[in-house]
Amino acid sequence: MAGRINDEDVKAVRDAVPIDAVVSEYLQLRNAGGGNLKGLCPFHDEKSPSFQVSPSKGLFHCFGCQEGGDTITFVMKVDHLTFSEVVERLAAQAGITLRYEEGGYNPAHQRGERIRLVEAHKVAAEWYAEQLATSPEADTGRIFLAERGFDQAAALHFGVGYSPQGWDHLTRFLRGKGFTDKELFLSGLSQEGRRGPIDRFRGRLMWPIRDIGGEVVGFGARKLYDADNGPKYLNTPDTAIYKKSQVLYGIDLAKKDIAKSSRAVVVEGYTDVMACHLAGVTTAIATCGTAFGGDHIKILRRLLMDNGSARVIFTFDGDAAGQKAALRAFEDDQKFAAETYIAIAPDNMDPCDLRLAKGDEAVADLVEPRTPLFEFALRQIVVRYDLDTPAGRAAALDEAAPIVARIKNSGAQHEVAVQLAGMLGILDTQFVVKRVAQLARWARDRGGKGPAPARGPQPYESASRPAAGGPALNLRNAVYATERELLKLALQRPELVSPAFDAYGIDEFTAAPYAAVRQAIQDAGGAEYGVKDGQEYLVRVREAAPDDAVRAMVTELAVEAIMRRTVDENYAGEQLVTVRRRAVARRLTDLQGTLTRLGHTDPAQSAAVQNEMMILTRYDRALQHEGPSAL
Repeated sequence: MAGRINDEDVKAVRDAVPIDAVVSEYLQLRNAGGGNLKGLCPFHDEKSPSFQVSPSKGLFHCFGCQEGGDTITFVMKVDHLTFSEVVERLAAQAGITLRYEEGGYNPAHQRGERIRLVEAHKVAAEWYAEQLATSPEADTGRIFLAERGFDQAAALHFGVGYSPQGWDHLTRFLRGKGFTDKELFLSGLSQEGRRGPIDRFRGRLMWPIRDIGGEVVGFGARKLYDADNGPKYLNTPDTAIYKKSQVLYGIDLAKKDIAKSSRAVVVEGYTDVMACHLAGVTTAIATCGTAFGGDHIKILRRLLMDNGSARVIFTFDGDAAGQKAALRAFEDDQKFAAETYIAIAPDNMDPCDLRLAKGDEAVADLVEPRTPLFEFALRQIVVRYDLDTPAGRAAALDEAAPIVARIKNSGAQHEVAVQLAGMLGILDTQFVVKRVAQLARWARDRGGKGPAPARGPQPYESASRPAAGGPALNLRNAVYATERELLKLALQRPELVSPAFDAYGIDEFTAAPYAAVRQAIQDAGGAEYGVKDGQEYLVRVREAAPDDAVRAMVTELAVEAIMRRTVDENYAGEQLVTVRRRAVARRLTDLQGTLTRLGHTDPAQSAAVQNEMMILTRYDRALQHEGPSAL
């Protein structure tokens, strides 16, 4: 193993690489006063910048998550590197030769794994680019680019390369540079062949994929030959340095202009990124073989600084696949403070084809904000319904209104609600406006989680909600019968069960449909809301139901007769206590099983389990003897 890096050299690296220059490679910084800079923390999600950098002190600190340290600490945390790996990377950038106190200079093969994988990709990218520029075989690749309007200068700017058709050209080259077979496999550049490692990419046009710091971490490879039986595009597999859901092609070139202009253009392919940049749209980026998702949003948010005036423009094909991609992007719209738009070119051309057909100006014009993403989503919903019938208009409103309620700007929200009424052909515009405003208000009451969905199975299928399925409801089952009775009380006579009912967990209702109703009551503001306004309360619970099945169950329980002629606090208290005692009994059974499994292996944990069992047993006795007053 290499020895410890000389302390003087570590200090020289810290002094030579300003912390603000390093941090700016990952997120946008702006003046925070007092000589400090601020930005959105890369270590936790936040709406307002609490991450501060002090260039004069060479330190950073987040007042939200309490992460802090110097330049080396920052890179260690953000890129998951060891201390030595970070010092080696920064030293290379600063042109500092490191000394090691045990064993002299650090030989290349003793560097950290990540550094070696990045170096392998850097060497491979240079080699691929040289092949494209000089190899006669690469003429196929050069023709492919030329036909799409890209000359040699464009290929050089984006680092495009070519992988020869032979089995192991790159593998042999990297071996000659001192890389081991293990490193080649770990990097994803080589794969196992019959007689040893062979090139993963063969006979393809190669796009180097760089992280936000500009280091090559993977490749996107385009098929060129009919004899190639592989997919049209082949990407580097997930490795220690490459996760396709966490990288954006072109981000290294676009990041400064994205931060400067508060604008990003998301396109679908590598050639689209090239076409946009060459046409002057230098904020274009693309995903790498995966849908645009949450991890991509995190990258952009740090550059856009959650500026409310920021713009994110998606360009998708106008076909069914493109529409699906746009709607999928809209699902994550609330994670942006930026306004989101969609741009679809005439004749459904992508930016690369558009540049070929109509020139650079047409590409620049395409990505000017045209249609808000929410408006596109609305139109895709509305066209699925028969708007000539009252039922069709009502169903379309049920699905579309929550989308309008998600619009962040209240003025725009009102205006779009009016537009929605027109799209649906509903003459009572104020009815639609009030419906949207109500959903928006509920969303705010629920902590910004979005309006309670009016229809559709998607929220109901999420992990955070109880599943609709489960055993059939046999009301001869005393457990189900009591849960049903308590829910009827919560819906019909909330004043008898409040506020105790609202403290009951979803899991205290063992029948899945009843758990779903309990969730809907919670999402609508709880039974306590029903004490204030019983009619509005039931409307809210129905609206909060995730689908028609649960909505029907809510209605059923709200109108079904309670199984007692005299419905009073005593009867309600009996139901509350029974449901709670059964939940306690189930928990005690679980704890007894845990205690049995632990045996004598962990005395401390066993003692903790026994203590919880003792507390629950006392609570159960109190419920038994004192009734609702013990709740």
